[in-house]
Amino acid sequence: MTASLIDGKAFAEGLRHRIAEHVSRLNAEHGITPGLAVVIVGSDPASQVYVSNKSKQTVEVGMASFKHELPEDTSEADLLALVRQLNADPAVHGILVQMPVPKHIDPDKVIETIDPAKDVDCFTPANVGKVQIGLPGPVSCTPLGCLMLLRDRLGSLSGLNAVIVGRSNLVGKPMAQLLLRENCTVTVAHSRTRDLPALLRQADIVVAAVGRPEMIRGDWIKPGATVIDVGINRIPAPERGEGKTRLVGDVAFAEAAEVAGAITPVPGGVGPMTIACLLANTVTTASLINGLTPPGDLTA
Repeated sequence: MTASLIDGKAFAEGLRHRIAEHVSRLNAEHGITPGLAVVIVGSDPASQVYVSNKSKQTVEVGMASFKHELPEDTSEADLLALVRQLNADPAVHGILVQMPVPKHIDPDKVIETIDPAKDVDCFTPANVGKVQIGLPGPVSCTPLGCLMLLRDRLGSLSGLNAVIVGRSNLVGKPMAQLLLRENCTVTVAHSRTRDLPALLRQADIVVAAVGRPEMIRGDWIKPGATVIDVGINRIPAPERGEGKTRLVGDVAFAEAAEVAGAITPVPGGVGPMTIACLLANTVTTASLINGLTPPGDLTA
């Protein structure tokens, strides 16, 4: 393997340490304890694990954690009422409603009800617009994590060619805005893109967020490029035993690692950054709500 590994787990640990220092400073100098409220409706096992991890890490960095677990049959009106209650609670600086919500609840209505000042997932139209024009505020957690890893690895990104594979509202589109802000030349590729391999062979930075296991092959990568693999796909692993599976990214890791300069593994790359960036966003919103400048090392 020629590529160096980008260790998202280690970087996330360092980021949480910096967050804890900022939380301590906010408390000591301004009497502010950032508070994150997480709401989960129903008992989806994956969501339950994710929410537990969020709550645990929130407390570990010295922030206040408010966890609301609601039964599957909670009405849309009751959920929206809880969100409005959290909007009005001065102890809460960040609100996250775990998706997906049950089918009888409209997720768009939930997102539109969250106060944009407390929208730490950056889902509300107001915050999406702020990212678009470069105003201060929270940035979608996964793209923010990717940007932090890229800056740490490459320093200045100015002038580099970046290709993002995937155009979702969650990753692809906000990632493009963040890289434009860093003065990259950005191309967003998708299912209709012609000759994707040729396009990727020109890219200094590849961000793969398409949700197709090992779609991007090693010979599509420009020698020395930096590859950020956002994909998390579970595929059969018969070599581990009957019915066993393993996690892979959107990039054929072993092939790409022979060509790239640096690459994130799956798991252990972008994944650990997402919760750490959620905590970073909560410090950002707590600062802005109180008229303070957010810490520069936690923002885009």
